[in-house]
Amino acid sequence: MRNHTTATPDGLATVPLLDLLANRFSASDFDPHHELDAAAVDVLLDAARRAPSAGNSQPWSFIAGRRGDRVHDALVRHLAPSTRMWAPRAALLIANLAHRYIDTDTAGGTEELIEYSEFAHYDLGQAVAHLTVQAASMGLSVHQFRAFDRDAVAAEFEVPTTWEVVTMAAIGYPHGDSPRVPAGGHASSTADRRSVADVTWAAAAHGF
Repeated sequence: MRNHTTATPDGLATVPLLDLLANRFSASDFDPHHELDAAAVDVLLDAARRAPSAGNSQPWSFIAGRRGDRVHDALVRHLAPSTRMWAPRAALLIANLAHRYIDTDTAGGTEELIEYSEFAHYDLGQAVAHLTVQAASMGLSVHQFRAFDRDAVAAEFEVPTTWEVVTMAAIGYPHGDSPRVPAGGHASSTADRRSVADVTWAAAAHGF
């Protein structure tokens, strides 16, 4: 596996950056003929479930649909027009769920929601990040998005109110000459990133 070498502010080479991270991008054009088998989907979800979480709370769950099955069809029905232009071509659509509250307690006729984990969204993000790295190792691209009807997905799959449908991801082989740019749309994914110095709030090496 090849690595990219990052550099310190003074230009000196330091530890290498994995190609899987350096070359990761969110495709917006997928090969409409590529298929993922159930075993490959299980590997992706296995990567997600191995992510760290606060107190090992594991506040995540996933609705996974392979193109052509009933789950995929149902998820496509609830996409926004902007994502419906490209996401249905992905071999796999996943809705990402966070466990927000424990079962409601009834006190004096009023239902009180008690937080399951204050880090539920953070931990779900870590789980999906693990999935994206595993996908990259399999030659796949993962495009995460919010442009869909969350309430409709929750109703369709009978998601309890203690859980929240947060985001979705389209997963498959990139396709076309410009897989980063949706046809007829604007570039929603770019290789441009802020520098290490720009994203470092405080560190001794950066003059703090």
